[in-house]
Amino acid sequence: MLRPFALHRPSSLGEIADLLDAHGDEAALYAGGTELLLLMKEGLLRPRHLIDVKRVAGLDALTAGADGTLTIGAAVPHRAIETSPIVRERVPLLGRVARHVANARVRAVGTVGGNLAFADPHSDLATVLLTLDTTVQLWSRRGERVLPLADFIRDAYETARAEDEVLTAVRLHPWPAGTAAAYVKFGIYERPTLGVAVALVPVAGRDSVSLRLAIGCVGPRPQRLAAIERQAEEQAPGRLAARADELAADAARAVEPVDDRHGSAEYKREMTRVFVRRALQAAVGRAEGREPDARYAYTVLV
Repeated sequence: MLRPFALHRPSSLGEIADLLDAHGDEAALYAGGTELLLLMKEGLLRPRHLIDVKRVAGLDALTAGADGTLTIGAAVPHRAIETSPIVRERVPLLGRVARHVANARVRAVGTVGGNLAFADPHSDLATVLLTLDTTVQLWSRRGERVLPLADFIRDAYETARAEDEVLTAVRLHPWPAGTAAAYVKFGIYERPTLGVAVALVPVAGRDSVSLRLAIGCVGPRPQRLAAIERQAEEQAPGRLAARADELAADAARAVEPVDDRHGSAEYKREMTRVFVRRALQAAVGRAEGREPDARYAYTVLV
């Protein structure tokens, strides 16, 4: 049961700052509210003031920069990512992943900014965004600051956002043309048990690729596995396929899984090994012009 609260609908960042100053820790920011309202219904959060950020101009914008970057306003819903021609052109994997977030009703109202600010460890989008060198833009009256997504998400449900800051946008750097990518997730509950994002980025002037690899949902926050990427730097796709077992085993050792209702840490480490291998094989297949087979129980390949 929801406790009474006041709903505020500011139209500018300045008004949001005024409300945060006035109400302090009794206030909560929200856009879609899909996560926040669940916690309020369970009595885990009891804000007296909700601040709706959706009416602030620009927070619902999705724009492509001349430098190739893509900027997604904090209030852009998952459905917009799923259907955006810009996303489909610049980073199609992100749109395909968004299509498999929760259900249609959640995708229509849940937002990218809300998803990242909530820092749910079982986030598909956060895992993929790590491989895109995504940064997070924060605003307060003290000024603006930009953080890498890996630094913004500190732990499960914990971010680097200060109490007076507003997450305004995320900016990502799409992979170059010719990149072959795959995202594999597994889960038998509403939220995924494991997510693996793989991208094989072509090296200019060579018949080789560089690996981008991130693992999510097994630990308190998604991880970009830079050490594994260095092991696979500038290799032919076929060579990566031959090394899939080795790289998957190393990735399983590198992750930091935790015990929860989705499984034990040991179970998740083994699942990481299995699904990194499958994701690598899927990405290599796409690099070689073959669409991979994804017929595994409780598994989605995008």
